[in-house]
Amino acid sequence: MLTRSTASIKPAEVEKKWLIIDAEGLVVGRLASLIANRLRGKHKASYTPHVDCGDNIIVINAEKVRFTGKKATDKIYYRHTGHPGGIKETTPAKILEGRFPERVLIKAVERMVPRGPLGRDQMRNLRVFKGTEHPHTAQNPEVIDVASMNRKNSTLTAATPISNKAPADKKAAE
Repeated sequence: MLTRSTASIKPAEVEKKWLIIDAEGLVVGRLASLIANRLRGKHKASYTPHVDCGDNIIVINAEKVRFTGKKATDKIYYRHTGHPGGIKETTPAKILEGRFPERVLIKAVERMVPRGPLGRDQMRNLRVFKGTEHPHTAQNPEVIDVASMNRKNSTLTAATPISNKAPADKKAAE
């Protein structure tokens, strides 16, 4: 009789790859969900929930991420100082213009990864930089083009105007 069992990999058997993503013009939420799935390793057939089997991800141009609609100005992030009446609020636009614009993307991914020791270990595999330079070239990271995966992933392609020259050319040909 054949028995079927789910393969559960051990931490020593995990193969981690290095990936690089250029975040210029990408939508924050869509990018964060893709990064969170890659950090957890859910894209692999050997995914095991209790093992850190995700990849190492480098994100460049984090200051050039986009929000759809009016979320950049209308969305509010809250935090508390720990003192009575210490609630603070800010918007993504203020953070992106500030000193550490990469925190918008880091926090978005952090909120999509499970809380706890395993989630913290997985978040250590994420490296986000605000420019094009990064110190991980020795790892030979594989480039992932997120914008080409779905047209909704990038606001740059959606912002290009549609020209009305095609119908005019048909009339001129007749």
